[in-house]
Amino acid sequence: MNSILLILPMISVLIGALVLMFMSMYDTFKIRHFITVSVIALVIAVIFSMGNFGDLYSESLFPVILGDRIVFDSYANLFSILLLVGTIFIILVGESYANKKTYLKGEFYSIMLFSLFGMLLLAHANELITAYIAFEIASFSVYIMVGFNSEDGRRVEAMFKYLVLGSFIGVFFLLGTALIYGATGTTNLTEIAEFMQKSQENIALLYIGLTMILFTFLFKIAAFPFQSWVLDVYRGSPVLITAYMASVFKIAIFALFLRLYIQEFSMIHELWEPIFETLTLLTLLIGTWMALNQTVIKSMLAASSIVHTGYLILAFLALGEGGAGSYAIIFYLIAYLLSAIGAFGLVSHIIAQTKVKITYDDFKGLAHERPYLAAMMTIFLLSLAGIPSTIGFMGKFYVFTEAISAGYTLLATLAILATMISIYYYFKLIAMMYFYSSDKEIPLQTFDDKRISTYAIGALGLLTIWGGIGSIVVFFVPIPSIDEILVVTQTAIASLFI
Repeated sequence: MNSILLILPMISVLIGALVLMFMSMYDTFKIRHFITVSVIALVIAVIFSMGNFGDLYSESLFPVILGDRIVFDSYANLFSILLLVGTIFIILVGESYANKKTYLKGEFYSIMLFSLFGMLLLAHANELITAYIAFEIASFSVYIMVGFNSEDGRRVEAMFKYLVLGSFIGVFFLLGTALIYGATGTTNLTEIAEFMQKSQENIALLYIGLTMILFTFLFKIAAFPFQSWVLDVYRGSPVLITAYMASVFKIAIFALFLRLYIQEFSMIHELWEPIFETLTLLTLLIGTWMALNQTVIKSMLAASSIVHTGYLILAFLALGEGGAGSYAIIFYLIAYLLSAIGAFGLVSHIIAQTKVKITYDDFKGLAHERPYLAAMMTIFLLSLAGIPSTIGFMGKFYVFTEAISAGYTLLATLAILATMISIYYYFKLIAMMYFYSSDKEIPLQTFDDKRISTYAIGALGLLTIWGGIGSIVVFFVPIPSIDEILVVTQTAIASLFI
């Protein structure tokens, strides 16, 4: 396999970020130029990534220089494609929002691509120090994007809260890495896994180090008891960045920690099992309670993301030997990526258009005023709620099935109950759009919108529906089926054991 081809996606993103940075020095470029360059760079990266898509491989490039710190395998390639495609949709869906918000300058997109580069590096990291550096590249870029509008006090406050908490929790990652190095003499993931299989020396120190790293993971995915920052940061951030953090950044975090769990953490699964069971229960309860008490749509979606984190922790519990149930986690991440970008992105699209659509009451009569947007929002909400015929239903089905098969019937039942409760706060918004009249006189708008974001939202809606019924229509439409996606995910997991 051509080694240069494997590294080209990351290089394309890095070059794109640098080009955007130099473009931002000149006032002659408009926001549409930055969007165009960003998308071109990301599409090129996707094309390079697709050259190895579905193949089973695992290579360590430039071992003399990099020392097996970065690995290029089917697993990293799958997550790279998800990160790239997710960022493309974020940029396209946010096109209307970016054109309306004058504070979003060209360097904003350069920072976004730098953060994406850090996330790609995170997916390829095979060593803890490298993973920490990738974390910081991605995290600090996100901090800057959160507070990009320095004239808005809410943005600056959200940035500082996220910066302080994120930097503090990063210390746990470093401390855990130091303890692991003290126990094993290495920070390479492959060598740590071999040490755990062959030696019982300093095993307690190693377990403590891994637990420290687990704290970082739980904070980044907003699991209990680290969920309190989500509402403050998400509510204070621009809705476009909220979508980016809730979907793409979360994918990158799981890319690293799923690799860690399968290769290393599974060795001490029995030690953490009761902890994960408690975390799953409390994350579902707290997330559901927070979502039920929100009146602002962005806050409701942010709180509901905590509930989805609970489902994913349940999927981690159900991982079998060799990560047999990992496909459920990856498929659920794909489902949530599409649904979350669609829902958050559509909110940003509406805010840019009307400047008033924020609370439940503000969505009254949207089906009459903007029938297309109401239909798309309904699709995304149905998917988030796990209603059949959507990709969200398939994701929950795989997670709950694996959990029950692994013997976590009670937790799976509680997760299903949380799903049933989520129907209330998701369907409440649907009811507002279709069964209530607007308090404002707004003329009917038909589908004659020429904005890119409108069509990007439509594409996400189609993918969300296809993810639920793809196996049925695949005989009539020449597109990949859900079964083929599952095969790709299983190939990706298999590459971790080459």
